[in-house]
Amino acid sequence: MALKAKYSLVAELLQAKRESGKTFSQIAEATGLTNVYVAQLFRRQAHLKPSSVEALKKAVPQLTPGMIQQMQEIPLRSYDPDIIQDPTVYRLNEGVMHFAESIKDIINEEFGDGIMSAVGFYCSVEKQKGKEGEDRVVVILNGKYLGHTEQKSADNLASSSSKS
Repeated sequence: MALKAKYSLVAELLQAKRESGKTFSQIAEATGLTNVYVAQLFRRQAHLKPSSVEALKKAVPQLTPGMIQQMQEIPLRSYDPDIIQDPTVYRLNEGVMHFAESIKDIINEEFGDGIMSAVGFYCSVEKQKGKEGEDRVVVILNGKYLGHTEQKSADNLASSSSKS
């Protein structure tokens, strides 16, 4: 799907959501998905699995069969590079970058040499009251740990099969 067509579909999906009168969190509650995953579906950054189709149609009846069909296609996961100029996105990026080295250090101390995968990744946003009664944003990033492997030539199946 070309980017122009994707942006057009995203606009239609977000319009259907607005017409439903529901928030991403309300749709998430109705479908059993996380609120960020629901937002990803409407932004075509995730693909709708068959097991969630009926719940999503029930939660947002404004979605047409064509929209549902397109939501089930594997998306082109992309973003507009100008999005970084949005203050929320900029500050979120700033926060992650500011804490990234320390988070990496702790991952390495607690798990070993490896990474947090963005595949099999869960993300949600919650609202919480702070100690002075202020609203606080809680972003939960929940990724699978993948340890780096020592690359031994004997274990490289592609290498060993090409020598046969």
